[in-house]
Amino acid sequence: MHKIKTALLSYGMSGKVFHAPFLDFHPGFELLGSWERSKKLIHQDYPEMNSYGTIDELLEDDVDLVVVNTPVETHYQYAKKVLLAGKNAIVEKAFTTTVAQAQELAAIAKEKGLKLTVFQNRRWDSDFKTVQKIIADKVLGDIVEAEFHFDRFNPLLSPKQHKETVNSGAGILKDLGPHLIDQALYLFGLPQSVFADIRITRDHSLVDDYIDILLYYSNFRVRLKAGFFVREAIPAYIVHGKKGSFLKPRGDVQEDELKAGNKPNLEMWGTESIEKRGLLHTESNGEITQEIIPTLQGNYYDFFDGVYHSITNDTAEPVTAQDGIRVMQIIEAAIQSSAQRRAIDL
Repeated sequence: MHKIKTALLSYGMSGKVFHAPFLDFHPGFELLGSWERSKKLIHQDYPEMNSYGTIDELLEDDVDLVVVNTPVETHYQYAKKVLLAGKNAIVEKAFTTTVAQAQELAAIAKEKGLKLTVFQNRRWDSDFKTVQKIIADKVLGDIVEAEFHFDRFNPLLSPKQHKETVNSGAGILKDLGPHLIDQALYLFGLPQSVFADIRITRDHSLVDDYIDILLYYSNFRVRLKAGFFVREAIPAYIVHGKKGSFLKPRGDVQEDELKAGNKPNLEMWGTESIEKRGLLHTESNGEITQEIIPTLQGNYYDFFDGVYHSITNDTAEPVTAQDGIRVMQIIEAAIQSSAQRRAIDL
């Protein structure tokens, strides 16, 4: 199997938890190391790997693929540098801070014949995959409305300064928002217009920490919400159709497993607790039924496997640059909508 030589642009939580374990596990990748500005942490987990002192040193190495997992406001700068150096790229969400930046990166990748993908790993969450199947199976009939939540209870400010300092990449809209937006677009496509309410709710916060985004489709609506003051969470996925409803709690275990230091596998990885199963209440052949639906297995491995095949077989990326552009279009429209208190046509 051809090995894709890969390097990370940072080894903080993202590199340590979401990327390195899968790149190390997948037989098609060879993880060379990470750019580390001050703390040399990668050697604690992978003693044999490189800790690059500068991004230029990393790009001068024999690297095929670079993971741009730095703070959001730096994504455009570093991803552009990576692409111009002739390397394929995985860029963390939010893809960039503007639509124009995202479009420029896509154009560079196309011109140079490189693969550029956005790390929207939540498409491979167990809970979302289950919702996706319910919708695909059409057991709810025509969709009337859907509501996706990424709620937490955490009134404290993040110790990570780049998350709480006013900059073009800070705030919940560009942190949790891209997960919800990408999932909605993946299921339903681009809406006709967007209405949004973006607020600050935490004491002493300087950046947005609450979003309520309404996507207008021709025959249905999709609401996306995230905030830090939800002590008692409602289902993370609520879908109502003309035949019935599906309610699913957020239950994917992968992030917690990875933070605990557990390594991914292809057997039981991403298997939710049965207590988190969703409720389907619908009508079939004239009979109204309520049933608990088994949750599908999630696995972020499938994203990296898609990246591997896109590079080695020249197939489409698992999340395309165009997908990233569309998410940025929703984000820009949401900012404009909240400021003007009106719906924005796309």
